[in-house]
Amino acid sequence: MPLPKMPSKPAALLSPADYPKAERNKTVKPNITLVEAPAPKPAVAALVAPEAKITEPRARIGGKSPIAEKPKTAPKNLESRAKSPTSRTADKLGVSKLFVLDTNVLMHDPTSLFRFEEHDIYLPMITLEELDNHKKGMSEVARNARQISRSLDALVSDIAEDAIDLGIPLAKLGNKDAKGRLFFQTKLQNAALPEGLPEGKADNQILGVVRALDQQYPDRPVVLVSKDINMRLKARAIGLPAEDYFNDHVLEDTDLLYSGIQQLPDDFWTKHGKGMESWQENKHGSSLTYYRVTGPYVPSLLVNQFVFIEPKNGEPAFYGQVSQINGKTAVLQTLRDYGHVKNSVWGITARNREQNFALNLLMNPECDFVTLLGQAGTGKTLLALAAGLAQVLETKLYNEIIVTRVTVPVGEDIGFLPGTEEEKMGPWMGAFDDNLEVLNKSDGDAGEWGRAATQDLIRSRIKIKSLNFMRGRTFVNKFLIIDEAQNLTPKQMKTLVTRAGPGTKIICLGNIAQIDTPYLTEGSSGLTYVVDRFKGWSHSGHVTLARGERSRLADHASDVL
Repeated sequence: MPLPKMPSKPAALLSPADYPKAERNKTVKPNITLVEAPAPKPAVAALVAPEAKITEPRARIGGKSPIAEKPKTAPKNLESRAKSPTSRTADKLGVSKLFVLDTNVLMHDPTSLFRFEEHDIYLPMITLEELDNHKKGMSEVARNARQISRSLDALVSDIAEDAIDLGIPLAKLGNKDAKGRLFFQTKLQNAALPEGLPEGKADNQILGVVRALDQQYPDRPVVLVSKDINMRLKARAIGLPAEDYFNDHVLEDTDLLYSGIQQLPDDFWTKHGKGMESWQENKHGSSLTYYRVTGPYVPSLLVNQFVFIEPKNGEPAFYGQVSQINGKTAVLQTLRDYGHVKNSVWGITARNREQNFALNLLMNPECDFVTLLGQAGTGKTLLALAAGLAQVLETKLYNEIIVTRVTVPVGEDIGFLPGTEEEKMGPWMGAFDDNLEVLNKSDGDAGEWGRAATQDLIRSRIKIKSLNFMRGRTFVNKFLIIDEAQNLTPKQMKTLVTRAGPGTKIICLGNIAQIDTPYLTEGSSGLTYVVDRFKGWSHSGHVTLARGERSRLADHASDVL
């Protein structure tokens, strides 16, 4: 007899009296008393149809405070799933909400005050105290705290003291989308919190303000917004609505992130081949074939997106790139095959389809901005370095390679490092040293002295820079590689990309599954931000590398660990 499956959920402990008696062909349920929730708030209840009233039963366990039951139907939209039930109900009814902002929301996004559309915002006094404590220093958090303080000062600058209680219009500074009002805590609000919560802690004081507002305005949905998970858990535990700040998310589901690659249906040429034009052009030292096609599938494509058809009936595969789109007409161009040895880039050839797509972008001088996503071992750094060396030392298209990355340690920080800026960045650039070693060994006929001379030449054309000193710079004719770009915020990414001067190419590398920066998620990362915003631009391209090519050990480890 096979062994039974392990339970997937923890068991609930019931008293002996609560165990029901089993009968044949009859479903039984535990005897748990359901307590009806309080009557709906007046303003909300007046707008709800009798058959649509929400009672939200609560289970009383052990005589303790009631805990809200999980909604029975999970919403399809991921953004609405992140919202609290109170917020979702208010959205359905079109009721304006009052959002109480935690300090970490303001420090994470200084423009968050103007991201809540028609809803009002309430700032507790303890939030202003915490902003004041974090405004000193040169970190990103300190800069954000100073920026939000300047915005608040501009909002209240010409408001009379007795008019602050009425709320300040958030559209006052020119943000037309912000139609709500800003309220400050101008008087002490006493609300009893559960015993055991220290009253002096800032988070608990904010929870007390939320509870007091909920009692003061029973006809208004009051929602706490915080980036702190534990803060939201405590709020939910004491019956207060709380949710994450997700207005900075580019995408709620990273599976929908633009991959840069599209597989065409097998019948593509049958449906789009009528009246097709084709011609050849010599571009960047290679002969390319162009096809002008018209059909229903074209509007779903984007400029510089890679397309391919791999028929299963033995016909030759087609690999191409969208070069132009005009309505239902598109121009597709063939690619240079970097998988062949004669087209190798600094001794490196593409090992799979995605790497070939990536090298076509990296070696295209008309493509100024390239983003490469992929897990460890997919070849992002090696391809970028090989393309950079080929275009700096062979074709002399760029003057030098500049490499930078975010210095976020994986384990414990090892403290201050001695030396110059380049020497301090040296330990963070171990990945580039490893790849340079591979690229230097590609020439077997050079001998030891030849390889040493080549290595010195390469080192002289590669500069390692820190992100801290990028502001105000302009790079002209540089090949700029930004490694570990998933740890950058959208604001930091904008600062870096806007450094590009004439003739500069920027390459962003990263894996959004390995984010180490606090409060950054896959949906709000700067790398996700630029991939989504640059898609379809004629001078940018993106490829998501899928297959790992490091070694059979690394591939197996990524699958089983």
